[in-house]
Amino acid sequence: MNTQYSVDEQGEHVSLVGLGPMGTALAEALLKNGHSLTVWNRTPEKADELVAAGARRAQTAAEAVAASPMTIVCLKDYETMYRVFDRAEQALDSRALVNLNSGTPAEAHAALAWSAERGIDYLDGAIMVPPPLVGEPQAVFLYSGERRVFDHHRARLSDLGDPRYLGADIGLAVLYNTALLDMMYATLNGWLHATALLDSANVPAQKFAELALGWFMPTVVGYASLAEQAPDLDAANYPGAMGTLEMNLNALEHITRTSDEQGVWSDQPRLMKEIAERAVTAGYGLHGYRAIYELFKKERSRS
Repeated sequence: MNTQYSVDEQGEHVSLVGLGPMGTALAEALLKNGHSLTVWNRTPEKADELVAAGARRAQTAAEAVAASPMTIVCLKDYETMYRVFDRAEQALDSRALVNLNSGTPAEAHAALAWSAERGIDYLDGAIMVPPPLVGEPQAVFLYSGERRVFDHHRARLSDLGDPRYLGADIGLAVLYNTALLDMMYATLNGWLHATALLDSANVPAQKFAELALGWFMPTVVGYASLAEQAPDLDAANYPGAMGTLEMNLNALEHITRTSDEQGVWSDQPRLMKEIAERAVTAGYGLHGYRAIYELFKKERSRS
C-alpha cells in the first residue's frame, strides 16, 4: 500500500483493532474516505504502511479505544477480543464496539452480555466479501444489535461497504453469515465434485464449464429463482411438478454409483442420497425435492 491519504478536517475519528489482511483492508477503506484513524495490532510493525498513509499508531488497545467514539474489532474470534480488551475496561466505558470477527450466535449473545457489563454500545457484524472488495459499493457487511447504535454509526460503516442491518437480535449477523457460507460451500463443492467426475474421463474443466454453467443457471435456478421459491418454503408447499423426491433419489443413486465406478470420491453424493432417503422414509417421496427442507427443520426440533 503506497497511497498517501489526506485526512479531511471533517473526517470522523475511528479506531481499528486487528490488522490481519481483512483488518488492513478495513483500515485502507477508512483512510481513503477521510477518517482520522487510530490502529492497534499485537504485532506493531503491521501498522507501518498504514501509519505512513496517515493513520495513528496506538501503543495499547486501551489507547486505541480511547481515541475514538467507535472502535472496529477485526480479530480471530470472541475469545481473542476478550483477551485484547481485558486491560482496557476503563477506556471502553461509553464507547461503541463493532465486532467483525466470526463465530456463533451463542458467542454473540455472550459478547453482548460482556459489553453491557462494561457500559459498551455493541454491534455484532460479519464481512461477506474478501479483502480486495472492502470499500467497494457491492461489499456486503451484516450487522445486528440495537438499532440506535447502528443508526448512530451508519455513516462510518457505509465507508466499508453496503451495511445491512438485520435486527436487534445480536446473533443474527453471525447466523446469516453462517447460512450464506453454508450455501456457498455446498454450491462450490457441488461444482468441484461434478468437475472431478468429468476429469475422470479426461474432460478439461473449461470444456465442462461451458455446458454445465449454461445449463445450471436457466434450468436449475432460472425456472424459479430462489427468492420466488422462498414463499413455498414458508408455506411448506413442495409441489412435485418439476420432479418428485423419489425421482431425484434415483438420480442421486446414479451419481453415487458413477462416482464409485470412476474412482471419484463419493462421500458427498452418498450423503446427499442418504438425506433424500430419509426424507422419502419420512413420507415426502411424492413431494418436490425442496421437501428436504422439512427434514432439516425437524432435526432442530429434536434438540
